[in-house]
Amino acid sequence: MEITPDTIVYWSCGPFTLNATLLFTWLVMTVMSFGSWLVTRRLTSSVRISPWQNLLESIVAGMKRQLDAVSKTRTRELFPFVGTLFLFIAISNLLSVVPGFRSPTGSLSTAAALAVCVFLAVPVFGISKVGFVSYLLNYLRPTPLMLPFNVMGELSRTLALAVRLFGNMMSGSMIGAILLMIAPLVFPVLMQVLGLLTGMVQAYIFAVLAAIYISAGMTVGERKKTT
Repeated sequence: MEITPDTIVYWSCGPFTLNATLLFTWLVMTVMSFGSWLVTRRLTSSVRISPWQNLLESIVAGMKRQLDAVSKTRTRELFPFVGTLFLFIAISNLLSVVPGFRSPTGSLSTAAALAVCVFLAVPVFGISKVGFVSYLLNYLRPTPLMLPFNVMGELSRTLALAVRLFGNMMSGSMIGAILLMIAPLVFPVLMQVLGLLTGMVQAYIFAVLAAIYISAGMTVGERKKTT
């Protein structure tokens, strides 16, 4: 039983290795790109819309409502980045019901990469609002002695994001595999449903935390600038 898709290697040539994490990450990105093109190519503002457009509008409206709850004034700014994070994690987890598919979110490298994206997005959004110097001064408040602690705080929450996503997805897969070995005729359907539910919850939590961190960085920067 593989704990992570990183250990499943399909092709290797010298320093180059194609494992399940890379393969299925690119597969998910392809599905997202093709799906977005397919759904948006015939958008209409008429009363009668296609089921696909109805589904798309429902998803977008739902994500906007959640972002409004985090920061109503920053929904438009946060939506592209946070929405993409949510869709990538959610689709990766939903596709896990396909036989042979290994969700890339079950890899620590993928979880760490997504967390690093959030880590980098916080200063990018903050600097875009208040400027480079004003944003960096936030790390020196209320005293320059707080600089190492503020930096450690940023790093620790990035680590927590990665470990939370990886830990929950990995533990869910392991528990499911153990239960399937114990009672293969009883648990398969229940474990699939539970896995889908867990995957969607993890996608929601990751996206909401990302929105909170980015919004907080932008708010702090603006507050310090006005004072």
